[in-house]
Amino acid sequence: MEKQLVLRHNGLELAATLHYPAEGGTQEDNNKKQAIIICHGFVGSRIGVDRLFVKAARALAAQGSYVLRFDYGGCGESNGDYGALGFESMVDQTRTAIDYISGIDHVDPQRIVLLGHSLGGAVSLMTSVRDRRVKRLILWSPVAYPFNDIVRIVGRAGYDEAVQQGNTDYSGFTLQPVFFESLLQHQPFQSAPKFGGEVLLVHGTSDELIPVDYSFLYQKVFWTRSEGLCDKEIIFQANHTYSTRKHQEEAIRVTSDWLAGLDRQQQEWHHWSI
Repeated sequence: MEKQLVLRHNGLELAATLHYPAEGGTQEDNNKKQAIIICHGFVGSRIGVDRLFVKAARALAAQGSYVLRFDYGGCGESNGDYGALGFESMVDQTRTAIDYISGIDHVDPQRIVLLGHSLGGAVSLMTSVRDRRVKRLILWSPVAYPFNDIVRIVGRAGYDEAVQQGNTDYSGFTLQPVFFESLLQHQPFQSAPKFGGEVLLVHGTSDELIPVDYSFLYQKVFWTRSEGLCDKEIIFQANHTYSTRKHQEEAIRVTSDWLAGLDRQQQEWHHWSI
């Protein structure tokens, strides 16, 4: 079952879709369910390129999780001016999504997951560092240097135009200098060790926008932590948005398998400790 809803955040109305866990999912605990929030990337939406996030949400819900996907302000069906809000606002909007899903009676507070793609990966990481309700983090093709990566995508000429003329157009989005300035204020690599939960990195070898090397570097940084595991899955020939059925299915499968594996470990530890 799916429900369309609106999350309210500082005057914004964020369009969202909640997927309910399928009855008879794979999780042993039928009362408390895992909750996954999908965070889309730069100028994206909760649908995703080639419906990636719709497919991911439905597959993960079928495995027994609540899944919430939402549009950041000014994206998709949400109101607001995306190019005037910036990175910090996206972190705060994500925390509003966590507020909502944490308020569902049957959500397990020890299994709240952020799944972020591209810029949404960097936003998810920075959110998880601040919000200890996030226990698990899944990063698909994550941005590592928000300012440099987005300026490279927009183009240097577009960035210069924003600075000199007050805004620039990119794919119909009006990006203001404040948007780019907000990207400069966040350094995911430096913040990564502050997250103490479990991490999965997924990246394609043919990513044309965000280098696959970033996920190798991220894993090295996460490995410096005193707690929390970090696994990595590299998908051969997958592009930035996993735009073939094979690559979509593989990204979703490795994500689902990883989460199920964590649950099995948790159950085994619970039985052993008893």
